[in-house]
Amino acid sequence: MPVEWLISKDYARQRATLIRPDRILDPVYPGQAPSHGDTTYFSCADADGMMVSMIQSNFRGMGSGLVADGLGFMFQDRGQLFSLKDGHPNIYAPGKRPFQTIIPGFATRGRDPWMSFGVMGGDMQPQGQTQIIVNRVDYGLEIQSAGDAPRWHHEGSSQSMGEDAAGLGPRGLLRLETGVPHATRQRLAEIGWTIGEPDGGFGRYECVEHRMDGDTRVYAAASEMRADGCALAY
Repeated sequence: MPVEWLISKDYARQRATLIRPDRILDPVYPGQAPSHGDTTYFSCADADGMMVSMIQSNFRGMGSGLVADGLGFMFQDRGQLFSLKDGHPNIYAPGKRPFQTIIPGFATRGRDPWMSFGVMGGDMQPQGQTQIIVNRVDYGLEIQSAGDAPRWHHEGSSQSMGEDAAGLGPRGLLRLETGVPHATRQRLAEIGWTIGEPDGGFGRYECVEHRMDGDTRVYAAASEMRADGCALAY
């Protein structure tokens, strides 16, 4: 808990600027104190061509609340996304691949490893990974540009977990990053999309790409501007 920051004059000045004498603050949010909690992703590769794509998240709150004795890490509780209801497509059963958003990405070309990558950020993971592949394959962007390109994030329509559509109608809300051209935004609105303001929830991407140049193994790495990661060679 950053006590010194919370009792500092700088923090008090930040909060004071929110006070308006002519209106109430609606809604009232707590201060954004420094924190370091979120989904973690990393990708790594070695000289022999071994590539690993790994993502970790406790899901809700403190995860399962169970800590491995002597190891200090907490087990996740993403089993909450499974169902125990007979006939449900997401039922917990042998051989199933239930819907959930822990999806470390990996792409191959033929039988050859190609991209070990991930896009952190809840339901942005499948949407973000799709956009990375489209940027890389269909538009031919290299892996750094594929991640830096502006993104879209769809939310609020019918949920696969049975939740309500959040009052946004059957199409939900389509959020576009500020880099999306105005003409594109306008055309999407014309064909029926409800366009939402960008909220910063466009995922956080990391990638290692592999290719062979004759007998030489070549790697490239990317870490985008939305994440606090980095690309390192060793």
